[in-house]
Amino acid sequence: MDDGVSADGALLVVGDVVTDVVARHRGPLAAGTDTAAAIRTLPGGAGANVACWAAHAGCADVRLLGRVGADADAWHERELVAAGVRPRLVVDPTAATGTVICLVDTGAAAERTFLTDSGASLRLEPADWSDGLLDGVARLHLSGYLLFTEPSRELARTALAAAHARGVPVSLDPASAGFLVRLGVDRFLAFAEGLDLLLPSRDEACLLTGLPDPADAAAKLSRLVPLVVTKAGADGALVARSGSAPVRVPAAPAVPRDTTGAGDAFTGAFLAALLTGATPEEAAAQGCRAGAAAVERVGGRPRRAGNGG
Repeated sequence: MDDGVSADGALLVVGDVVTDVVARHRGPLAAGTDTAAAIRTLPGGAGANVACWAAHAGCADVRLLGRVGADADAWHERELVAAGVRPRLVVDPTAATGTVICLVDTGAAAERTFLTDSGASLRLEPADWSDGLLDGVARLHLSGYLLFTEPSRELARTALAAAHARGVPVSLDPASAGFLVRLGVDRFLAFAEGLDLLLPSRDEACLLTGLPDPADAAAKLSRLVPLVVTKAGADGALVARSGSAPVRVPAAPAVPRDTTGAGDAFTGAFLAALLTGATPEEAAAQGCRAGAAAVERVGGRPRRAGNGG
């Protein structure tokens, strides 16, 4: 695998599109009574967020395959198009659009807790795939959430095989340490053997390897997947290739308001940079800058004209 891929082609993201209800509160939740919060309803979903951040970072052709309910399909399509993404949204005949309640403590760390109803987002299935989706595509990115239900896992396998047949490199973000525990580390790693690039968080990398040190975990994972880029929040990122000691890329300074989508921002900007021919270290630096921008605003999407946050 090349360290960087310079190609005139599109980025295709396959993953989740959900509605985020972001509740920002200060201090612990008051059980059994009211807790004051500022609440906003925003477009989200790890896959959709990655696509939007890639477009924001300058990728001229970003495409997204996702599944939504009839309750919010038009809204999500408008939001994605406005963000510079070309969506192909399958409307589920029975399930509502996935919804995530994001509880964000507005203290210094701006840490968040998610309550997730996946709804239609994880009901993608092989019938939603067409090999023609790869026409003109230089990179395929899969959201790790696809692996957590059998229909969407089978879709991910189908997309991965189609990409391999065309020589298109494939990346994946594991998405959630909690979901990984439910899926099983061995099942995830079996799928990961077919990837060119893995983008775990620090916690996910440690979970997947059983190693407490993120640098050791990144190096071990890169013996399975040729390029591993571990996102470490305020500690920046670790870039590991083929079992070698990882290179640490420093974080960009930020004053966090909401950490929702910071990893998605990193991934989107990283992939956009690779498509311009950047090295993984250069791309990781761009990812860190995007992650810093993400935590300074509310919600998981980049700022655009007329859209504050």
